[in-house]
Amino acid sequence: MLPIVKPALGIAPEIINDPRIAEHFKRGLRVYSGIKEDVYVPSFMPDSSIVQQLNLDERDIVVTIRPPASEAHYHNPDSDKLFARVIEVLGHTLGVRMIILPRNEKTQKDYIHRTWPRWCKEGKIIIPDRVVDGLNLIWHSDLVISGGGTMNREAAALGIPVYSIFRGTLGAVDKYLAERGRLIMIETQEDVESKIRLVKRRKKPEENFGDSVALKQIMTAIGEVIEDRSVS
Repeated sequence: MLPIVKPALGIAPEIINDPRIAEHFKRGLRVYSGIKEDVYVPSFMPDSSIVQQLNLDERDIVVTIRPPASEAHYHNPDSDKLFARVIEVLGHTLGVRMIILPRNEKTQKDYIHRTWPRWCKEGKIIIPDRVVDGLNLIWHSDLVISGGGTMNREAAALGIPVYSIFRGTLGAVDKYLAERGRLIMIETQEDVESKIRLVKRRKKPEENFGDSVALKQIMTAIGEVIEDRSVS
C-alpha cells in the first residue's frame, strides 16, 4: 500500500520499471541495475571462522540448502518432493556435506532428523544450532540449493552457483536471474541429477566484489533530489 503523502521519488530495481508505480511519485520512478541484493552484497567481507564453527572439512563439497516455505500460501508440494530428492542424491554422494537451514523448528527440523537420522548423526547433514551469517555461509559454500527467497538472490549476487527448487508461480526477480544464467531452475526429479553440478569452488579470502553500481545509482538519484530541493 502506497503512502497518502506523495513522495518525491521512487527507486526500484530495473525489473520493476512500471509506469503505474511511477505515477505515485512526484519525480517518477528511477531504477538501478540488477536486484536489491546487488546494492549491499559488494561490501561483504568473508569470515573464515564459520569453517571451525560448523566443523567443515575444506576437502568436502559444501552445499547449503534452504527447504521450501511449506507453510506459505504460495507453496507447491512439488517443491517438497524436489527437496527430498536433493537430500537423497547428495546424501549418497561421497565427499558432500549438506548444511540445511530449516525454516522452522517443529516441522522441518524434526522431519529432517526423522527422515535422515544416520546422515544427521554422522555429520553428512549439518543443521546449525545457532544463527549464522547468511552471506558468509553462502560464500563458504560450493553451491546453494534453495526453495526460494533471499538466499537464492544473495548467492546470485555473490556469484555462487545457485539452484532453485521453488515450484510456485515464478516472480519477476527469479525470471530475471534465470534468464541471465545467475539462477538455475530445478523443475523435475531428473533435473536434480542432470542439472546440479557438485564441484568444488575456488574461494579467494581476499576476494573483492568491486563497487556497487546499484548503490552508486541510488545515491546519485537521492543526491539530485536533495540538490534540487536546496536550490528551490
